Amino acid sequence: MSADHSRDPCPYVILNDFGGAFAMGAVGGSIWHGIKGARNSPRGERLPGSLAAIKARAPVLGGNFGVWGGMFSSFDCAVKGVRQKEDSWNAIISGFFTGGCLAIRGGPKAALGGAVGCGILLGVFEGVGVLINKAMSDFSKPQMPIAPEQPPAAAISH
Repeated sequence: MSADHSRDPCPYVILNDFGGAFAMGAVGGSIWHGIKGARNSPRGERLPGSLAAIKARAPVLGGNFGVWGGMFSSFDCAVKGVRQKEDSWNAIISGFFTGGCLAIRGGPKAALGGAVGCGILLGVFEGVGVLINKAMSDFSKPQMPIAPEQPPAAAISH
């Protein structure tokens, strides 16, 4: 993400990002699996089926999101330490490493595919963020006031 100098030091950022990603995954998983559990349950059993699906699957999705967020944040801190700068490339490089690590159990080919895919995804996110920031900064630029038009001199001298 963007260069934000007001953030906490890296160990705290990693834990914060892990927790935030876990919470986001758990909430999203509760909604997703709640709907899915209700749809797959027989009529009259929709609420218990929904709650059972939420209890079984939402924490798993939250954990998966948490692992991704914590690993990404760890790599982001490491890349910032190595490069000694904060820019969009840090997120892209961190996404590349995160995708590769998460896919490594599938072998080198899967790891490379995961790394490239995640790096591209983060590159798109960063590119969209830059475009949005640029568009928003154009709105906040000071505008030159428009001077009222003066009538022609011939029209004034009647």
